Amino acid sequence: MLGSAADAEDVLQETWLRWAGVDLDTVRDQRAYLVRITTRQALSRLRTLGRRKESYVGPWLPEPLLTTPDVAEDVALADSVSMAMLLVLETLAPTERAVFVLREVFDVGYDEIAEAVDKSEAAVRQIAHRARAHVAARRPRQVVSAAETRDALDAFQRAVETGELQRLLDILAPDVVLLGDGGGVKQAVPRPIVGADKVARLLAGGWGRVAGISSLRSAQVNGYPALILHLDGELDSVLALRIDDGLISGIYAVRNPEKLSHMERETALRR
Repeated sequence: MLGSAADAEDVLQETWLRWAGVDLDTVRDQRAYLVRITTRQALSRLRTLGRRKESYVGPWLPEPLLTTPDVAEDVALADSVSMAMLLVLETLAPTERAVFVLREVFDVGYDEIAEAVDKSEAAVRQIAHRARAHVAARRPRQVVSAAETRDALDAFQRAVETGELQRLLDILAPDVVLLGDGGGVKQAVPRPIVGADKVARLLAGGWGRVAGISSLRSAQVNGYPALILHLDGELDSVLALRIDDGLISGIYAVRNPEKLSHMERETALRR
């Protein structure tokens, strides 16, 4: 719901503090109560994040998570936390995002969601319908399996490491978009780079400058295979991909050190 592991942990802490002070004998449905507290805390944090992003330097990308391999077995869960989907969810208003996540990912009932977001059940059904249509129009055209993503990633990695322009052009969609998030701390592209030729030349030239001191390795990030770049042995960037029709249509490079702290250990995700 937040696209930030650090903020999610803060919300959980705040939820726990409120829960610890509750007389459980007065709580009729503990699960529903916790869903309501967590959702309202998350909505408050979403609005704070929105104000923070207004002054963010360069493109803002969700925080990458080094996830355990078993996440990929739950295709719907992996899809919901992928970098591509989190960016789609960023285009929703906070309440729309909360309703969509609760309904589509966790299958929470409309009546329970209505209490969590302080709306009528009829209003929640309308919000859910509107959010589904919005997401469907912007999400990857089909759910791509981890195996398909891994094949595209392997081809992309070989093309980058060889620096062969044609091999890059063969794996990139004509309208591919590259986004870089340095947060004003690390150098990154200040605005989206669009088009296979521009992206391929940028990648080939960039790798050529650091090839002697860099290494690329694959890892499970946000439920899907991704690439991790090390420079001089230090974690530098995480590159997540969006795949459409077998071609790479989105490249998301996170360099902001504040967003890489959850790449040090695997995070288990479950519904």
